[in-house]
Amino acid sequence: MSPDFHCRSCGNREGELILDLGIQPLANNLLRPEDLDKPEPRFPLRLFACRRCWLLQLADLVPPVELFSEYLYFSSFSDAMLRHAEAAAGRYVPEFGLGPASRVVEIASNDGYLLQYFQRAGIPCLGIEPAANIARVAREKGMETLTRFFTAAMARELVAARGRADLILANNVFAHAPDTNDFTAGLAALLKPTGRVILEFPYAADLIERTEFDTIYHEHVFYFTLTALRPLFERHGLAIVRVEHLPIHGGSLRIFVAHADTCPVDRSVTELQAEEQRGGVASLSYYQGFADRVGAVVADLGALVRRLRAEGRSMAAYGASAKGSTLLNFAGLGPETLDFVVDRSPHKQGRLTPGMHLPILPVEQLLVRRPDYAVLLTWNFAEEILGQQQAYRAAGGRFILPIPRVSVV
Repeated sequence: MSPDFHCRSCGNREGELILDLGIQPLANNLLRPEDLDKPEPRFPLRLFACRRCWLLQLADLVPPVELFSEYLYFSSFSDAMLRHAEAAAGRYVPEFGLGPASRVVEIASNDGYLLQYFQRAGIPCLGIEPAANIARVAREKGMETLTRFFTAAMARELVAARGRADLILANNVFAHAPDTNDFTAGLAALLKPTGRVILEFPYAADLIERTEFDTIYHEHVFYFTLTALRPLFERHGLAIVRVEHLPIHGGSLRIFVAHADTCPVDRSVTELQAEEQRGGVASLSYYQGFADRVGAVVADLGALVRRLRAEGRSMAAYGASAKGSTLLNFAGLGPETLDFVVDRSPHKQGRLTPGMHLPILPVEQLLVRRPDYAVLLTWNFAEEILGQQQAYRAAGGRFILPIPRVSVV
C-alpha cells in the first residue's frame, strides 16, 4: 500500500500499486521541431486500485489546463468513430423521443463529430469543449460550442441560463475529469428529472484481462468498472439503469444514467455486476500479475523489433496516438528502431512524437517509403486501418500488432 494514495471517488487512503509505467511525457504533447531545445514535461505514471471501492486511478495528476488547452485529437479523422457516432445518434433520437423542443448537451464534444448528427435531425445542441483549437473547428461547422471545462458550477450556470438537458452525452471524457465527484454532481444538476446521461469510456476489466496497458496515460485519470461506478453515482442521487459492453477502443462500456428511482434498472446492470463479482474485480488477486503480463508483451515486442532491425528490415509505426506514446516510451522504441510514424490527421503531421521524437508524416508516406514493417500503435482500429492499407500490404508491407499479444499480419 502507498502512503500517498487518496481515492478521488470514495476518499479512502488504502490503495495498491498495480502498474508503474515510469516517468512519461504527456501523451498528446506532440512537439514541433523547434521545441527540441526546450525541456519536455514528464510526470510519473502509476496506476493504483482503491482497496475500498476498487476504482483504478492514477496517483499523480497533471493539471487539466496542461493537457487540454490545445489538443490534437480530432475525432472526425476516424471513419470508425464517425460510423459509431452516426449510429448512436440515429438510435437515441427515437429511443428518447427527441425533437425540436429537446436539448442535447455533449461534454468534450471535440470537433462536432457526434453532435452534427443531432443537428441534422433538427434537435437543439450544445457542445462543451475545453480545447480552443478543436472548439473553433466545431463552431466553423455551425455547432454552438463553449470553450470550458465541465464542472458542477458550470452546470448550475447552464441550468440558470438555458434550463436542463434531456440528454447529456459524454464519450471518452469521464475518465479525464480529475474531480470525479464534482463532474458527477454536474451531471445530476444539468439533467432533467426524466432525462438520461449516456457515457462511454474504456472498460477497466478489458484493460486488465487483455493487457491493454497503453490505454494508461496522464489524461486518463480513472479506469472504470461497474463495481466502482455504482457507489459514485448513488452518492449524487443518480443510478445506472442500463449498460452495454462495446468493442470500440479495445473494449468500452456505454452506461445509461438517470435520476435515482425515476425508471426501472435493466437486467444488463445486474448481469454485468454479477459477472464482475464472479471475476473478482473487487479483490486484489484480480489485478495481481497484470504488471508481469505487461512486461512480457513489452519484452516480446522489443525482441521482435530488434531482431527485424538486425536483419536489415526497415520499420515505421502507424498512428501518432496517445496510447502509442505510452507504448513507445515504456518499450523504449525510438529512432534507433523506427524511422517515422504516419497519421491521417494533418494537425499531427510535421510534429514529433512525445519522448521518442519520431517524425510524424502523412499516411501516404507508408506506401511511398514502403518500410518492411509498421507497428500498429492504433491497434484498436486495426480492422479499419488494415482495410485502408491494402496497397501497402500488397506491396509487401506487414503490420505488427502489439496488443493484446504481439503478432504480425
